Amino acid sequence: MTATHTRQADTTKQEIAGGLTVVGGVLLMIVGVLDICRGIMAIAEDDIFVTTPNYVFEFDLTGWGWVHVALGAIAMLVSLGLVRAATWARITGIAIAALVIIANFLSLPYYPIWSVVMIAMSTFIVWALCVVRRDESFDTHRRAPHDR
Repeated sequence: MTATHTRQADTTKQEIAGGLTVVGGVLLMIVGVLDICRGIMAIAEDDIFVTTPNYVFEFDLTGWGWVHVALGAIAMLVSLGLVRAATWARITGIAIAALVIIANFLSLPYYPIWSVVMIAMSTFIVWALCVVRRDESFDTHRRAPHDR
């Protein structure tokens, strides 16, 4: 009897872990698209960015835009790997989300509300990808239907 309950609990944990990885992948795709849009706005030198005098981390807006475009493009590629449950994508996704957090922190005075939103989304992505243990991720999808 207890083996049946343990088996059901393991299956539920594995499904939750797989779901969190997919959620992390989809959110990373959204963050990537939004980061690319933000980078394009910065490259075009749009007037939505605030000019902050005497900020310690002062950057050229065009150069900063290219950083966001590159991070967004990499995030989108990695998110495709996350949806396919690749281990390399989970590790790279955590690293990219962390870099997006740092990039948005450094550009906080230039676009404050958007930076806070992106930091919050990226923090959730890091959590979603870190909470999944290696042995739990997507095992339910790799099994034959009669084994579930």
